[in-house]
Amino acid sequence: MQMQGTGRRSCIISPMLTIIIKQGKEKSILAGDPYIYLSAIERVDGRPAEKNKPGATATVLSSSRKFLARAAYNAKSQIAARVWTLREDEPVDHAMVKRRVRAAIARRIHSLQSARPDELVPIVLGDEDGLSGLLVQSYGGKEGYLVCQFQSAAVEAWKIGIVQALIAETGCQNVYERADKLIREGEGLHVKSRALAGEEPPQRLTVTERGRSFPYDIRTGFEYPK
Repeated sequence: MQMQGTGRRSCIISPMLTIIIKQGKEKSILAGDPYIYLSAIERVDGRPAEKNKPGATATVLSSSRKFLARAAYNAKSQIAARVWTLREDEPVDHAMVKRRVRAAIARRIHSLQSARPDELVPIVLGDEDGLSGLLVQSYGGKEGYLVCQFQSAAVEAWKIGIVQALIAETGCQNVYERADKLIREGEGLHVKSRALAGEEPPQRLTVTERGRSFPYDIRTGFEYPK
């Protein structure tokens, strides 16, 4: 599969950064909070090029230098890092990301298979699925469209693998990225809505939600007045 204009930034595999957490601030991480804010960080060690690469994988250590997590670091975001895993034996790579996409869709496969052709069905829900910042909706099943929002540098860095997994698991060949200007600029990411694979959705489609049908642009989230 070829993605349109996604570049090669998604090949971020070997952690080259180390985040040292301030004493006492590791409790929220160990409790499962996926967000690490700048105020919790003592320092970040690594090459300047890696520090400035949004979504670069970092090893997170306590003040006593014990392993806490692996996370996606973004110096340009108010959320300085987003935790990928608390397991030291779980590498952050394409295989991990694809497993999580597969698991997310499996959780919602019944809703996906039983949906009307004109329903928008959520199939990936960000932190709930261990894919912080990724939201995906399906419209029209295999013959329709997948609408993705990459709202963090964490998932932006693995965009190619994510799109490949979405196509493989749903059978839908048309994947469109809806770019939220405010959110993506806050992450230091470029803002461009576009087709990542296959065809772009029409500007106007009929969507049914809770028994109500209305004209809707799934590319922007804009509901047209009747």
